[in-house]
Amino acid sequence: MPYPSLSHHGGDQTVTGSCHQLHLDAATSLLIDCGLEQGERAAPNEQSIAFDTTGIEAVILTHVHLDHVGRLPALFAAGYRGPVLCSEPSAKLLPLVLEDAYRLSISDDPAEVSRYLAFVQARLRPLPFDHWHVLVERSGLVCRVRLRRAGHLLGSAYVECDVLCSAGEQGTRIVFSGDLGASDSAMLRPVEPPERADLLVLESTYGDRLHGARGKRRDALEAIIDRALADNGTVLIPAFSLGRTQELLFDLEDILHHKALHQQNQAGPSDDPLEVLNWAQLPIILDSPLAQRITQVYRELSDHWNVQANQRLQAGRAPLGFEQLIGIDTHGQHRQVVNYLKSTGKPAIVIAGNGMCSGGRIVAYLKAMLVDPRHEVVFVGHQVQGTPGAVIQASAGAAGFVSIDLDGQSYPIRAKVFTVAGYSAHADQNGLVEFVTGMTRWPARIRLVHGDPPARRTLAARLKEVYAKKALDVQIE
Repeated sequence: MPYPSLSHHGGDQTVTGSCHQLHLDAATSLLIDCGLEQGERAAPNEQSIAFDTTGIEAVILTHVHLDHVGRLPALFAAGYRGPVLCSEPSAKLLPLVLEDAYRLSISDDPAEVSRYLAFVQARLRPLPFDHWHVLVERSGLVCRVRLRRAGHLLGSAYVECDVLCSAGEQGTRIVFSGDLGASDSAMLRPVEPPERADLLVLESTYGDRLHGARGKRRDALEAIIDRALADNGTVLIPAFSLGRTQELLFDLEDILHHKALHQQNQAGPSDDPLEVLNWAQLPIILDSPLAQRITQVYRELSDHWNVQANQRLQAGRAPLGFEQLIGIDTHGQHRQVVNYLKSTGKPAIVIAGNGMCSGGRIVAYLKAMLVDPRHEVVFVGHQVQGTPGAVIQASAGAAGFVSIDLDGQSYPIRAKVFTVAGYSAHADQNGLVEFVTGMTRWPARIRLVHGDPPARRTLAARLKEVYAKKALDVQIE
């Protein structure tokens, strides 16, 4: 077998479960991500480690979503004791994500959780962005890696691997994209493509579509808040704790800030009843202990935000810690808030997990409020087929004619249902193509992963068209 070579243990045929092994020689390899297969198609045997871990020098993580890190416990159980490399922000976030998963799926015994987290921390090796790190250096084989910002969520990276057979040569460069983010993130620095790649392992999640409307998402949220105030209802936003929740809070703070400025600058009383409502008292309720801990880490890592986001901090604002933001910790507090909002006519915005409405604290809010037309359910992302979120999302415009089963009981959906586009954390087709064409030397080989078959086929066809226009050859796998 010629080296370096690739084998895949997940994520090569599906959107989740990313796990790619780079074989440097017959006895030495690297593992890029070790993710969990998610969704209704996930099989139990796909959550274990069915490959030999002998000879894996290091695990390199692109980011800390569970579909990229969720099989780390299984990898440790299979005997892996080497280092886990990731960016410095990811090293802060990973223990939070793994602790939450451990408590939910294995044990919430404090002593066990503490031992597990100490085990993880002992293996973490944070790497700064944009610096080469030598992993293997011996006669006949040198391998170095570099992490560069991928713009998907805080700390996300794509991985450059240089494999050299002797010192001084250029060697073979393999680039793993991980998950690439959209170019116009409100908080994160944009992706800078690599200079070159001999082989590019490229994600294709949105390889068959364009996002559109990203610039209008803030206006759509503002209109929703206007309706909530007018109806004295609650806006329920099912959201994932990592990444999307922080983007939402960032936008909500901006809306509230400008509403407050507008009210301060009014010369006299307004004829519009919405204008006299007290925006400064509208509670933004974050009902997710994990999301609160992750948001705190985001605040601590503001050095990794983009220029525009840091300008808000310099202006004295708190994009992720504003006055109206209320964190709910205990289950008792959670029940009190649900009952209070159900029984009063006070408007509020609630962000709660989980994002697919298949569990978590959002379910209690849905049970309490779906039957009341004063309230609104707002989705900020695609809902996977077969989940309660998909049923609710599909009911938009059919209030009162659709019911949903939640924990064995049927609830008619009378609340208003909306979807706000523009919150996807993935690059669309144009963004993926620009990652390739932004290189000084385009890759001769591209392997498409992390996408459903239609997305991979469509992206492959688009890339071939782009290469043909430049009269360049490309092998797309």
